[in-house]
Formats: sequence, structure tokens, C-alpha cells
Amino acid sequence: MAPSAMSRWTRALSDAQPVPYWLDDPGRPRPEPALTGAETCDLLVVGGGYSGLWTALIAKERDPGRDVVLLEGREVGWAASGRNGGFCAASLTHGLANGLTRWPDEIHKLEELGARNLDEIEAAVARYGIDCDFERTGEIDVATETYQAWELRDWYEEMERRGLADGVEFLDAEAVRSHVDSPTFQAGLHDRKGVAMVNPARLAWGLKRACLRLGVRVHEHTPALALQPYGVGMAVRTPYGSVRARKVALGTNVFPNLVRRVRPYTVPVYDYALMTEPLTDEQLASVGWKNRQGLGDSANQFHYFRLSADNRVLWGGYDAVYPYGGRVRAEYDDRPETYAKLAEHFFTCFPQLEGLRFTHAWGGAIDTCSRFSAFFGTAHRGKVAYAAGYTGLGVGATRFGAEVMLDLLAGETTERTSLEMVRKKPLPFPPEPFAWTGIALTKWSLARADAHDGRRNLWLRTMDRLGLGFDS
Repeated sequence: MAPSAMSRWTRALSDAQPVPYWLDDPGRPRPEPALTGAETCDLLVVGGGYSGLWTALIAKERDPGRDVVLLEGREVGWAASGRNGGFCAASLTHGLANGLTRWPDEIHKLEELGARNLDEIEAAVARYGIDCDFERTGEIDVATETYQAWELRDWYEEMERRGLADGVEFLDAEAVRSHVDSPTFQAGLHDRKGVAMVNPARLAWGLKRACLRLGVRVHEHTPALALQPYGVGMAVRTPYGSVRARKVALGTNVFPNLVRRVRPYTVPVYDYALMTEPLTDEQLASVGWKNRQGLGDSANQFHYFRLSADNRVLWGGYDAVYPYGGRVRAEYDDRPETYAKLAEHFFTCFPQLEGLRFTHAWGGAIDTCSRFSAFFGTAHRGKVAYAAGYTGLGVGATRFGAEVMLDLLAGETTERTSLEMVRKKPLPFPPEPFAWTGIALTKWSLARADAHDGRRNLWLRTMDRLGLGFDS
């Protein structure tokens, strides 16, 4: 990178606040009081992100008389649920390609359940009056290299052969640039129905309000410290009290699971994003973007980008940073070298926006597992259920995971619990230093593939055969 270019791009970051844009909101609700003393309930939900919020809400919808308590260690929506890109996808499998590779016999059912799940999210937003800028705009996967354009066309043709292309359209360079104009775009795959845009923090806060309205007792600034059997149920210890419950649902995702044997199945990945100042009418016209779709590019080290309600551009992705030992620490949330890299990539994609400033730059941990999509299970003789491993596509899929956890706790055989995806787990990650070494080699190999027309080396081909990987 030339020094002049570096200074030009970093100047655009000079006023950026190191806080998530979505959480920097004057409408952020006050936290509910921490738990003090001993409580009892029918269902205890641990975690105040999407996973826990949907579980508590649906539990009350299924049985209004059920006594539900939700514990959150800090504030509802403060972590991955409130600082993500706001892409709410129908896919339950981290994209159709991943799902087709892993569960080819179930893929049509998984796609049907995913579409139904997204419809249910939209219905809940309307039913509870959640003001979260929910827009069913769809998404375009764009090719920025010639080989990626050919791969997108081949993939679209395979989707058509398998009857999985409903609502999807292949776009050549002229067509994709008529939607969003970048000199780097060579082709696109437009999913018109399967993705919505949303303000992620406001969605979390709206779900919290809906839970409270239905009678869920929410305690924030109340970390769950330990889980153990207690009589016919379970007990969870907190700093100032405890909760005894008949059943427990764990929605802690990237944070250490209270069921220790689940922990090796996930590792934290740090993802980073920028938000621009609002585009002027002239700037927006120079880009197009009339239909406000979300976009993502087709590289292994990919970017995701979208418009906010006030026409800011969120630009994130590319670096996926795994800290040695899998530690989740606040100091990893801020990474200036990644912000500079993202700024360079932004203006390469949209040179017509040079001069635009970034107002926010932030990062944070998400959980990933070796199959890139959520896994599920029970512990303590069916009295505890968990879901984790959403790998960056949890805005929509966590609602499905909540339904699965409630089915498992009820001991019911449903169309969800019958799925191979639900019944089987991914391979766990190895202990250190093997995890860090394997992930570092995989990241190096993915970057090398991006630089060599997508050609995957022996390491990646071996990982493919074993069904293993690393992704954000």
C-alpha cells in the first residue's frame, strides 16, 4: 500500500468512534435489575442475545402459563446480537452450498423450514410492533474476479437442476451494476426472497420488550456462574443469588457453555466492521442501490455491505481473527490495522465515494464450529438444552434454534428434531496448539486461493473431504 493511499484512506477513519453503530443509539433501553436472592421457575433461559430472547418469547407463546426467567450477564443485545451486519437470512445452514454439501437428502426440507422461519420473524416484528427497520430486500452475492463470475454461473445452473433456484436470478456484469454500481463487479447472484435487512440492536431490544410484555422475568448484569442438578430440576448460581428451574435453555453461543463438554465444539472468531456517515442524494445516485439489497462478495475472505435506514453504508468482514487459546476479551474488539484494510477495500469497491467519512469502527467475537452452522443437544437427562455454532448467520437461524431447544426440552419428536442436522454434531476443534496451527494454516490457504483464481491447495482439499473448515 502506497503511503499516500494509506493516508487518504486512514483520513476517512480519523473521526470514527470505536463503538458499534447500532448500539450507539439514544433509544437504548435501560437494563432490567440484576437478580438478587433465590428464584424458582419452570424454564430458565441463559443468555440475552437472539438465541435466549427467541427461546423465552416462544416458550411463553407456546404456553402463556409457563414461568420463564431470562438471565443476561451484561445487557440484552450487547454482544454479537447487537453489533452484527443486520443480515437476517432464511438459510439455516450457513448458505445453500454448505447445506447441500452436508445434508443433501434434507436440503429441500431445510430450505422450506428456513423460509418459514424468516416469515415467522417478519410476523413477530409486526405482531409486537418492533421498530427495527425490517426490510425484505434480498441479497446479491457479487463476483469481483472472472473466475468467481464463472463459479456463480455454474452454481446457479446447479441450483436450477436441483430445483433450488426459486427466487434467485443470475446477473451478468451489466445487470448487477444496474442494481449497485461498482467497477469491481463482474456478475452477481440475486436472492430476492431469502434475506431481510434489520437494525440488529433494535431487534434485540424489541424482543426484550415483547418478553417482558408476556411476563418473562428478565435480569440483566446477572452472569450465570455454575449449573448443577437440584432435586428434579436444575440450579444456576449467580453473583448475588440463584435460580432453581425445571428446565434450562442455554443460549450463550461464543461464551463458555455451562455444559463443559460442549465447549470444544466452538471457537471465537473476531469480525470487524465500519459504518460511514449518511450518503448525500448525489452520492447515493452515483452508486445506485435503488432496492437496498444486502451484498456480499464471493471471495473466501469476503466482505458484506448494506445500507442503513438513513443511507449509511456498513462495510464489514474480510479479516476473521482467531485468538490463541480461544479467549474472548474486550481488547480484541478494536483492531485499527483491520479498519485501515477495510477502508482501503471500501474505496476500491466504490471509488466514486472517495471523501466519505467513517463514523464508527468496531469488532467483536462470534462463535464458529467446524461445519459452519448451528448444532444442538441436551444434557442432564434432558433437563438442559443448548444451541451454538451459528457462525455469523444467527440473526435469523437463532429463532429456529430456539424452537429446537424447546422441542428437545419437551421431549418431542418434531420435524425439527428429526433432522440429521439436529441429531448429529460437528467434529470438535482440537486442543491448543493444534487448533491455532490448523486455523492459521487454513486462513493462509484461503487467502492463497483468493489470489490464485480460487484454486484450493492440498490442505483445503483435505479439509473439504473431512467436512472441516474455518469461517466467519
